[in-house]
Amino acid sequence: MPPGGQDRTTSLPLKGLTVLALEQAVAAPYCTSRLADAGARVIKVERPEGDFARGYDAAVNGMASYFVWLNRGKESLVADIKDPRDAALLHAILARADVFVQNLAPGAAARAGFGSTELRARHPRLITVDISGYGRGHAYEDMKAYDLLVQAESGLAGITGHPAGPGRVGVSVCDVACGMDAHAAVLEALIARSITGEGAALEASLFSGAADWMNVPLLYFEGTGRAPQRIGLAHPSISPYGAYGTADDSLVLIAIQNEREWAAFCAHVLGEAPLARAAGFESNNARVANRAAVDGRIGRVFAAMTREEAAARLKAAGTAYGFVNGLGDLASHPALTRVEVETPAGTARIVAPPVLVDGEVRPLGPVPGIGEHSVRIREEFAA
Repeated sequence: MPPGGQDRTTSLPLKGLTVLALEQAVAAPYCTSRLADAGARVIKVERPEGDFARGYDAAVNGMASYFVWLNRGKESLVADIKDPRDAALLHAILARADVFVQNLAPGAAARAGFGSTELRARHPRLITVDISGYGRGHAYEDMKAYDLLVQAESGLAGITGHPAGPGRVGVSVCDVACGMDAHAAVLEALIARSITGEGAALEASLFSGAADWMNVPLLYFEGTGRAPQRIGLAHPSISPYGAYGTADDSLVLIAIQNEREWAAFCAHVLGEAPLARAAGFESNNARVANRAAVDGRIGRVFAAMTREEAAARLKAAGTAYGFVNGLGDLASHPALTRVEVETPAGTARIVAPPVLVDGEVRPLGPVPGIGEHSVRIREEFAA
């Protein structure tokens, strides 16, 4: 049992709440997966062929990795929002629901009678969440939006990569940022409702989430007239803070945050204590201006060490460091926690949610098959 002998159900604070989700792909399912993890009943509405994210790949025992990751603990209901009978069923669910989440194409939910304004008028306690690509009220309102497109439009790709050209962040970071924002907003709205009795109409977009994360480079650009340079695995305004090759083809990444750390690094890793005060090396600003020489000096030393030797010296110097790992390294990383989820294709081992509750990982519900709960839900909410 958790500390203090608490019952495990106390770690499911959303137990008893119902969420109806007209969702697909990543952003909305990310939000609702976290609500489901916390005990909410999430009814996921799917087309007869299922959420198209079910077909992204077949890497997890024949199921898609994205779908397994983001749809544990949900119930699957096959329904057509354009069919009057199915629409009536969904409205019956909404009459009892606490949260409604949708990320259909712009305007699709409203045209089918599931617009937030209409729903909030009918159900004042309902919390509605509209997730879109770019938000409303401007020329991009009707633009289709997928993660890589938003990485490009938000400027994120422009500051990512190498000098040769922009790069993509290797995961769907705009989708995930939006899902995280929506999840946090739902929790705030639930707290507010517990005080006022009123729900809320929430809106989140992939672009707004990415733009929020772009605050620092944007403010830097507007304040200096210069955009951060694309310099790969290095920091644009701190030196040394980057990756260097070792003799056994590993990449070690170091981060120096102040002059005390720099002096210790020079003395114990480079074996050149006087270098910390040499011209062109004596301050962070000097090192950034003299980056090529600094990186060359450090690179030659690491090139003569193995990964293990580099780690030993860096640890002794108190230098912050890590290695640029591949996915095989991640799979066996000592800090990685995995958790099992059941799927229609068998058990899958996914990375555990990042927050522990009372020192434990919450148990996760199974991933549903397409329409697995349709019959029961239709019987439960029959008019």
